[in-house]
Amino acid sequence: MSLQADIETLWDRSDDLTAADISEDQKATLDRFLEALEAGDVRAAENRDGAWEANEWVKQGILLNFTLRETQPREYGDVTYHDVLPLRETADLGERGTRNTPDGTVIRRGAYVGSDAILMSPAFVNIGAHVGDGTLVDSNDVVGSCAQIGDDVKLGANTVIGGVLEPVEDAPVIVEDGVALGAGSRVTSGFVVGENSVVGENTLLSPRIPVYDLVEEEILYGELPPERRAFQRFVESSIGEHDLFDGGAYKPAVVATHVEEETLEGAEREDALRE
Repeated sequence: MSLQADIETLWDRSDDLTAADISEDQKATLDRFLEALEAGDVRAAENRDGAWEANEWVKQGILLNFTLRETQPREYGDVTYHDVLPLRETADLGERGTRNTPDGTVIRRGAYVGSDAILMSPAFVNIGAHVGDGTLVDSNDVVGSCAQIGDDVKLGANTVIGGVLEPVEDAPVIVEDGVALGAGSRVTSGFVVGENSVVGENTLLSPRIPVYDLVEEEILYGELPPERRAFQRFVESSIGEHDLFDGGAYKPAVVATHVEEETLEGAEREDALRE
């Protein structure tokens, strides 16, 4: 049977199983699944005909690794922690030119990290996440479970990429190739950031916040089109004026324009400095 078939069979039987009574073959299936995630052979979501779709069986496999394993004491440096999974082995990263700095860079089992990437401490990459080649995960960044980060992406310091593990049919957060997210940005709830976009500092990208795309002159939810420059603004709220505050109520929004040529040139200069 294929790995997918093995996971789906185990998922169908999981209501009758516990961590204490699964077989050695079933444990081996869970281990093979984590190895496939870490090798990039399977992904929690893929782009099919221009649209990102979740691979439900992959998300099922991640959930099975939580429900069919027992919490154990584990060691991380001088710290004892308790989890169902150990941290990811990182010997392969150096072989592929990837750097992960010490003192707080944590990569959980089942996370993929590409070649020539940089993970600055402290940073956290959760199970099922996919971090592409040449991508920078800066200090205090969080890459949530199943998040898909493309190649040559820059995640500015203090950036949070949310995770979408459940429901299994929902696509996770997607940050496509060549994106630059400014420091303090947040991307949540399955939002898709289109390739080669530049997002300003402290911008919140969420399906609940409208994106005013001035290029196509339309209002979007849940996505930022490719090659946009986006920044946070506040627009009038339908609440209007209220006795509790003066001057009217406002709600967050995102404004998107063309990526300016000088912005791309600046990104190229930064790439040169990193090399």
